[in-house]
Amino acid sequence: MKRFGLVCSIAGICCAGLLQAGSAALADQRDPRLPALFERLHDTANPNIARLTEFMIWQIWGESGKPELDRLMAEGEAAMGDEDYQTALEKFDAVIKARPDFAEGWNRRATLYYLTGDYAASLADIDHVLELEPRHFGAISGLGVVNMALSHEAAARDAFERVLSLYPLNVPAQENLKLIKKRLDDSAI
Repeated sequence: MKRFGLVCSIAGICCAGLLQAGSAALADQRDPRLPALFERLHDTANPNIARLTEFMIWQIWGESGKPELDRLMAEGEAAMGDEDYQTALEKFDAVIKARPDFAEGWNRRATLYYLTGDYAASLADIDHVLELEPRHFGAISGLGVVNMALSHEAAARDAFERVLSLYPLNVPAQENLKLIKKRLDDSAI
């Protein structure tokens, strides 16, 4: 269970670098392209369109608008992938310090804290992400995964339902929600 959530979180983070688009003036959670993308993500019945739309959203979220911060984010992500958590933390801390209004800096650090088992810090950073970008389905999924790890099934269920309200074809959220509902049903017996 924990491994499944971890894979989903890391997959979400990695999506940010898959597509290279032209730089926009506000290429972050305030980007004017996002409302239409979220509408498509919500309304499409085509899984391929949903995945492509998700990738596009991750791409936009991952662009800080400053090359130095984008470099720090990439270095932090690489360090996290190499399990060099101290270096990753230093990189993400630097991003957050330089640009505390950049939701993805907080989201990457929240994932790092999850990977290191610091669930309280992960939840605190998820809160920051959601203050900046309430539609951040990656952070909301992370909220669900952290709550699963803490055996807070009702909170995890709520988080995955919230993801699906934004992104109905999100397969990891669908699968995690089934698992959580089964746990809740089993505990009611």
